[in-house]
Amino acid sequence: MKNPYKDKKWFKLLSNKYIWVSLSFIVWMTFLDNYSYFDHRILNKDIEELKENKKYYEEEIKKDKQHIQQLHNSEQIEKYAREKYYMKKDSEDIYIIEFEGDSISKNDPN
Repeated sequence: MKNPYKDKKWFKLLSNKYIWVSLSFIVWMTFLDNYSYFDHRILNKDIEELKENKKYYEEEIKKDKQHIQQLHNSEQIEKYAREKYYMKKDSEDIYIIEFEGDSISKNDPN
């Protein structure tokens, strides 16, 4: 009994062992392997996020270094203490004026 599909082009293609091995390799590497395509996509997104975080923190370090450089001057230390911690000299009075829409509310316990 002769196979009627043996001379068909698609049958030759599907019966080729190299095609099957190649397809199984592609499926394995795409979906099943520890280093699959989808895992690489997730890891690449994580890498991009970490690079953005690195850039942000480097900019923050630059800002902090500038603040530290400014605080080497005694006048700047005094200005910082007055603005940040509401410090004053003994002969001075401080008035804090709050406007509508300020970020600190009166009912806020912090």
